[in-house]
Amino acid sequence: MRIALVTGGGRGIGRAIARALGGPDTFVAVSGRTRSALESSALDLESLGGRALAIQMDVTQEGSVAGAIRDLAGAAGHVDVLVNNAGVGGGEPIAGSDIQRWKRTIDTNLTGMYLVTRGVVPLMRAGGRIVNISSVLGRFGVPGYTAYCASKHGVIGFTRALALELAPQQVTVNALCPGWVDTEMAAEGMRQGASATGTTFEDFRDRALGAVPIKRIIQPEEVAELVRFLASPAASAITGQTYNICGGQTMD
Repeated sequence: MRIALVTGGGRGIGRAIARALGGPDTFVAVSGRTRSALESSALDLESLGGRALAIQMDVTQEGSVAGAIRDLAGAAGHVDVLVNNAGVGGGEPIAGSDIQRWKRTIDTNLTGMYLVTRGVVPLMRAGGRIVNISSVLGRFGVPGYTAYCASKHGVIGFTRALALELAPQQVTVNALCPGWVDTEMAAEGMRQGASATGTTFEDFRDRALGAVPIKRIIQPEEVAELVRFLASPAASAITGQTYNICGGQTMD
């Protein structure tokens, strides 16, 4: 049975990824901070015919991560696929910015990925897969998003270095950079953008998606399908790579 761990698996992109990996002969653990969302996700996964486990975990807390991984090791014994999806968004201008907000962003998006990966790697066998969720803001900068951009650029650097480190163990490590995806996090980002520019949510959304060459928002299931491929045996020769899934928003 293949064992997968998806952080931030209770909602949005994480839940879609968990569903894409789920099914018969799979054991998918979903982790996050909100127990009710995780349990809902686990029930959904079990309806696909596989096994599921909801693990409450705060990726910013070393003890919480260590305890959750101990629970997973006790239940499953090993891990075949790790998807580092947990993250937070938001931004603010650098002048007068809140250091606690900076730390929360870096701790969640970057240090949390490190802590989870550090704990899971010893449980991985040859053929293991790690997929890290970055962002198009890991490819370019946006005014007022220094913390978020720094964290998501960091995800890509982490991915490249770890891919080389784990290559002798036949464990692949890749990253994805989604653009605007139809999630509550994206909606909140659009609300913040509308407020900052003095426009309505609808106008900001139309303008944001109008800048995307395919002129539409991406669905979480589209991101999940790419993760499923990278986690499959067909992707065994792909490592250290970063894939944009952004409707042509960036081509770097």
